[in-house]
Amino acid sequence: MLPLHKYRTTYGAWLLTLGLLSGCGEKFLEETPTDQVTDANFYRTTTDAIQATNAVYGELITAGQYNAALWGLGDIASDISTTGGGGGGDGIEYQQLDFFNIPSTNLVTNRLWGSCYVGIGRANIVLQKVPGMSIDPAIQKRSIGEAQFLRAKYYFDLVRAYGDVPLLTTPPATLADVNVPRTPVAQVYAQIEKDLTDAIGNLPGSYSGEDLGRATKWAATGLLAKVYLTEGKLPEAATRAREVISGSGKTLWDNYADNFKVANENGKESLFEAQFLSGRNTWDQNGPGFSGNEFFGPRGQGVVPQGGYGFNIPEADFVAGYEAGDLRRDATIWMPGDVYPDGRKQPDRLPGSPNGYGCKKWFVGKVNTNIWDSELNIPVMRLAEVYLILAEAVGTTSEGYEAINKVRRRAFGLPINATSAKDLSGLGADAFKQAVWRERKYELAFEMDRWFDMKRTGELLTSPQLRAKGIKPFNVVLPIPQSELDVNTGLRQNPGY
Repeated sequence: MLPLHKYRTTYGAWLLTLGLLSGCGEKFLEETPTDQVTDANFYRTTTDAIQATNAVYGELITAGQYNAALWGLGDIASDISTTGGGGGGDGIEYQQLDFFNIPSTNLVTNRLWGSCYVGIGRANIVLQKVPGMSIDPAIQKRSIGEAQFLRAKYYFDLVRAYGDVPLLTTPPATLADVNVPRTPVAQVYAQIEKDLTDAIGNLPGSYSGEDLGRATKWAATGLLAKVYLTEGKLPEAATRAREVISGSGKTLWDNYADNFKVANENGKESLFEAQFLSGRNTWDQNGPGFSGNEFFGPRGQGVVPQGGYGFNIPEADFVAGYEAGDLRRDATIWMPGDVYPDGRKQPDRLPGSPNGYGCKKWFVGKVNTNIWDSELNIPVMRLAEVYLILAEAVGTTSEGYEAINKVRRRAFGLPINATSAKDLSGLGADAFKQAVWRERKYELAFEMDRWFDMKRTGELLTSPQLRAKGIKPFNVVLPIPQSELDVNTGLRQNPGY
């Protein structure tokens, strides 16, 4: 994986945020760097370019991305999980998402917005500065591609979550440059497509050593396939998915659970991951470690360092939906009677979980006894998702059936390339589409993307579980943060909020 210093920014790298907004309308940073590194003398060497690019990755492991916001939105606001926790006001920001009573001050939605724009701002600076640097050409080209990929990723999160958002592609020089109105969704997607297409041409196909975990051309190709699928551009999605499957050299693990082991990070099925490391003895959701080991651990059971907080609890309907023999369930969910590492069994009921369920996929345990966080990476995209993108894009063709059946065979512990009794066949077009959507639900469960999937497919407003929780039509987009509306007169709130 990228070692700790790859995601940790030096003060020189923090100059990337000088004049950059943490959201679209906040004040410029005004600190003077204590080591006297300045914007004028920083962007000179190959090392400077690498540090600048590393800073763009940094937002992936903060509370505004995979360390809090994306599991709050992607999991808890969907039909697969509920808040859990200690009850009462514990995790109120997640409860607001869970029951669709989301104010414009919601911490999760505010964090997501701010984090994406910090990442975009850093990418914009790389794309402004690095092309003119006299440095190693290979690092220069790679750095440009990494910034393009990451900018596209952050904008993809934004446009799916909020709809129209301000599109900023150059570093701001004045407040007027950032206090801009929202850009129509179609234009934002056009920029995302352009960034990913350009990134494919700039990024290498693989890395080794300390660079393992950086974005590759296959990560960009896979994400572009997903973008096309989201836009409904099915032929384009299929083309890009085929390129990944045939050209990346990636293969499925025989065992589904192998995707979620520290020893297998950035492994043979992985296209891109948020890179986490353990090593802090503090409560911190802004890296370097992933907080989910503690947050999702069975509450009060002592199987994780601080006892377990029991958030992100699988819904009973979701658990009941697993097919008999689906091995993904045991890799994903704590069930009553499951044996803990110390030999105790999980009880039938837990605080915050009346059915005794818990999110198990990101469990590491007490390997770092006194440390709050864990080193387990979060997959942003895996080959299995690319197979499902291909299946949905081509429909009821032999190619589509084979793509979904590879994923299903692995789920039941069967040979991936041999036909089996679990294979789907003979479905009509609509039934096949529903089958692919269902397969995504269980294959990618708790990988922080379900809410986005439900929005894309229309299930967000038709789900009985979410309708019972009070979802309303305007909840298909999130509220624009009030803090941004207060300082940017060009912004307008989404209807209903």
